[in-house]
Amino acid sequence: MRVPSYLVEAYAASTELALTDARARARRAAELGSGIRYVRPTFVPGDEIVLHLFEAPSAAALDEAGRRVALPFERIVEAVEGSAEPRKEER
Repeated sequence: MRVPSYLVEAYAASTELALTDARARARRAAELGSGIRYVRPTFVPGDEIVLHLFEAPSAAALDEAGRRVALPFERIVEAVEGSAEPRKEER
């Protein structure tokens, strides 16, 4: 069974300390949440945005885990990964 993926959108100053703290809180949220896995962060320094990619049973479970560790975020949205290669029907 496929576990849904979610992007957690957060604002963080473009400093090493802020980014280190954001990663640490995201890892802690995954440790405390049942069935949650922290996949990776993506930093957009020009916009001071961090996009944390998680796998989780639901957005609600991820929201609860994030709030327990005081992970600041603006929103949680489901993410569907794609491929850079076109599918057969797109060729």
